[in-house]
Amino acid sequence: MTWKSRGEFPSRTVISQKWALFLCLGSFCTGMLFTTRIWTIPEHNKGLARPTAAEAEKLNVLSEGCNSRILQEMEMKRDKDIYSEVFKSHNSIQTLDKTISNLEMELAAARATQESLRSGGPVSDDMRMSESSGKRKYLMVIGINTAFSSRKRRDSVRATWMPQGEKRKKLEEEKGIIVRFVIGHSATSGGILDRAIEAEDRKHGDFLRLNHVEGYLELSAKTKTYFATAVNLWDADFYVKVDDDVHVNIATLGETLVRHRSKPRIYIGCMKSGPVLSQKGVRYHEPEYWKFGEAGNKYFRHATGQLYAISNDLATYISINQNVLHKYANEDVSLGSWFIGLDVEHIDDRRLCCGTPPDCEWKAQAGNICVASFDWSCSGICRSAERIKEVHRRCGEGENALWSASF
Repeated sequence: MTWKSRGEFPSRTVISQKWALFLCLGSFCTGMLFTTRIWTIPEHNKGLARPTAAEAEKLNVLSEGCNSRILQEMEMKRDKDIYSEVFKSHNSIQTLDKTISNLEMELAAARATQESLRSGGPVSDDMRMSESSGKRKYLMVIGINTAFSSRKRRDSVRATWMPQGEKRKKLEEEKGIIVRFVIGHSATSGGILDRAIEAEDRKHGDFLRLNHVEGYLELSAKTKTYFATAVNLWDADFYVKVDDDVHVNIATLGETLVRHRSKPRIYIGCMKSGPVLSQKGVRYHEPEYWKFGEAGNKYFRHATGQLYAISNDLATYISINQNVLHKYANEDVSLGSWFIGLDVEHIDDRRLCCGTPPDCEWKAQAGNICVASFDWSCSGICRSAERIKEVHRRCGEGENALWSASF
């Protein structure tokens, strides 16, 4: 029986299942569309827009360029810092080297003094004064090599070219020139020979006593000890060695050396290259002749032993290395050998080895005053104690030349 036949009506409209499914799908799609439009970021929003491929590449290039420039600046700063540190380190090393060198020289002087006291050898007043007072700068130290038997030669030098008393002190204070007779001690230290020198030194005060045993065959050792001692006692630009039978014009010597004051490692004298004498019994025999090659060979260039000068740095080198410097039979050869292998400028000045009158007199009259004069045949002025006054009178520069000279 139907609803109509019963006279009854339904309370709501009945929708078919197909339409219900269709309505559900439509509602779902509408919701999805609405949700997508709400949450999608508009591409025209400039603040949040994604860059294109070209823009991204451009930004990457700019970024790389910026990074490269920053890295370059960082590297430059780092290199600058490294260079600054290297420069500071180099200066520190140089300062340290100089300090070590000075300490080594002071230590060498202290050892020399201590050894002299320990062995009973003489200690000069100059050495005592150097220990108690600071050093001043001098132009040159002139060491006159002498022996125990050379009292007459020393007196003849004092009477001619070597200032005495107050004049010698004035020479040191005003001109910066030290002049001393250089001698060691006898084999029997404190004997009659040493006492005679001590008495002479008390009278004149012009000796530099070395911790060295005197002897003709020990001249190389004496020369080495002289330079090592002198450079520790006096801070001078030059150190001169001269024999006591040579006439010297001090002002001319000073003017000659001053011209080379700005140069490092100077070795100045009359350069020669004599034969190496292998025959025993002859003067200037060289026991180590075989070191110089075949028979008949000559020595390397070196300054003749009557007078030569070396700069401060070379004297310092000798002082520091004195224990390992080899000694040949002849002292001038030994000195020349110590500078082989070093960057040393050899200066050959023939005014340091003029002959006695008339040679030095003619040169003085021509305005070319000699620094030193002697006789080659005698390796010094022949009979110098008798003749040096005549050489001084005819070839001397005059006393006023020394006091008016400006170094």
